[in-house]
Amino acid sequence: MGELRDRIRAAWQGRISGCQLGKPVELLSMIQGHEALTDYLRRAGALPLRDYVPLIEGTLPARLAPASGQGRLTRSEPDDDINYTVLALLLLEEHGQALETEHVARAWLRYLPASAVFTAERAAYVALLNRAHEHFAFGVPPGFDVSECADNPYNDWIGAQIRADLYGWVCPGRPALAADLARRDAALSHRGDGIHGAVFVAAFGAAIPAASSLEAALEAGLGEIPSDSGAAAAVALGRAQAGRAAGDAAIRAHYEDLSPVHTLNNLALVTWALLGNEDFGAAVGNVVAAGLDTDCNGATVGGLWGMQGRPVPEAWTRPWQGRVAVSLAGLGELELDSLVDRTVAVAERLDREA
Repeated sequence: MGELRDRIRAAWQGRISGCQLGKPVELLSMIQGHEALTDYLRRAGALPLRDYVPLIEGTLPARLAPASGQGRLTRSEPDDDINYTVLALLLLEEHGQALETEHVARAWLRYLPASAVFTAERAAYVALLNRAHEHFAFGVPPGFDVSECADNPYNDWIGAQIRADLYGWVCPGRPALAADLARRDAALSHRGDGIHGAVFVAAFGAAIPAASSLEAALEAGLGEIPSDSGAAAAVALGRAQAGRAAGDAAIRAHYEDLSPVHTLNNLALVTWALLGNEDFGAAVGNVVAAGLDTDCNGATVGGLWGMQGRPVPEAWTRPWQGRVAVSLAGLGELELDSLVDRTVAVAERLDREA
């Protein structure tokens, strides 16, 4: 498990670093668009983006994430992307391969503050609370099919995709199992391509340690989703644009009618950035500078990059000092070393349960 431990450490480091990179410019990108993001990064002297984002006083990035900018990080600041990765760890520690969608629902009500869920997750959360209220139940009412919560207008957006990474990390060489676990989690709030995007990310990550190349791992990930799905087409588009400097522009143009937090456009950007860059800073920097859901894409690219087993450069990890803050109830701040140990233990448990 020594090699897997190194991969899991790098995956945590990459996911956290990529998330913190994209966090300050998330709303700027979503609300004002890619041109505004590019203009800001240019004014900040941060193009190409190869370090944490410099914060210009009085701007939206400085107001949104005042502790996540270049020279200001002392820990990984709370973010929903990292909340969900820790929550997946908690779920697998408790349930292992027996994880079911209802377990995910109960964990949300136990750990997730209502203010820390968005779009499909918020709609599913409200549905859970409403049903509990109707039945005077504490938590999920007996007999309630929690997958009904996925009947919401955001169920093909990015939320499930950002919850999926850890399911791949703990299933090295077993993409089918990673896909199954991610699918059970995603089903609470998502359907269709919302689920397929999550399944692909988990299966891709699981395939990397045993695959002969990143391309081979990607093929294994694609094998776990329908070949005629929008998610498969998004991966194909990102793959076709990999290595092209203007590939992100082509992707944004192709999906110009979609929300900036949809699964498909962001999945295509993740694929483009990961396949097109051998350097960690270039991979996460390029995907964040490409816009759309910047913190989510930085986190996903960083985690998948780390699963390749190459160390994340210290320049990215030193600023947050192994300190991982979350907004999950009762947890506060966690230590990277502990998260790595616990993730490896889950991987060992799943291997025994096979």
